[in-house]
Amino acid sequence: MGNHHHHHATAEHDGSGMAELLDLDAEVLRDHLTEVTDLIGELTADAPPRTILDLGSGTGTGVLTLLRRFGNAEGIALDMDEQMLRHLADRARTLGLDRRVRTVQADLDTTWPPLGTVDLVWASASMHHVADPGRVLADVRATLRPGGLLAVLEMDALPMPRFLPDDVGVGRPGLEARCHALLAEQRAEHMPLLGSDWGPPLAEAGFTVETERRFVIDLRPPLPAATGRYAQATLRRIRSGVEDRLDADDLATLDILLDGDGPESVLRRTDLTVRTTRTAWMARRP
Repeated sequence: MGNHHHHHATAEHDGSGMAELLDLDAEVLRDHLTEVTDLIGELTADAPPRTILDLGSGTGTGVLTLLRRFGNAEGIALDMDEQMLRHLADRARTLGLDRRVRTVQADLDTTWPPLGTVDLVWASASMHHVADPGRVLADVRATLRPGGLLAVLEMDALPMPRFLPDDVGVGRPGLEARCHALLAEQRAEHMPLLGSDWGPPLAEAGFTVETERRFVIDLRPPLPAATGRYAQATLRRIRSGVEDRLDADDLATLDILLDGDGPESVLRRTDLTVRTTRTAWMARRP
């Protein structure tokens, strides 16, 4: 892929680890995803989408969910990561959706590929990566048919969910909060757009924002079966982001939590929860 990628390429796309995390996210937060697709269903009730573009598709959670929801639609999955797109193609085959989705590899910071006209654009956790959002939104607008819908989904300034109680029974209380604080400093520097209000840029790019909805996700036991693995994958990723700035005691505690076989392992804990906040903007091209 060359080294021309921006700093986020390495942080966000370390191949299979990230793919696994995205798949687990989709599995654990399936109800949230259903709420968002229901909202799209309501907003497109008079003309269900026939062509759907997933911008920064990752492993395809968005486009594959939408293709199941809209049975007559075809999808385009666009991502700059070839490995993600291969993973997506495998998933589509497993679900019997491979004839209805095609993959396009492109880096939106350099080119907007020829895609034809689409009815719905889904951009989940991808807009904060873009170097020039105004230009990308202009490209999206040009690709959408008049009356078409753009769904922008973003996480808070803290993109990782929280899972642990304040006191995990080992080490000093507040470990997860300290990890997130370190992560937030780093994100503010490298991803200034994370946690932005996308309403004004959408309006500026010529969209009409029809709905802005904040989803407060707070899952309590009984939790989806994959929650332990989701917590483990998330905390692993957090560890690699903060290990050089976390003190030795906290690092040791984190490793106890990440150890798959230990009694304190997140895979065995019964006190996990899933707490995160996400916002959806539904914007129409007039």
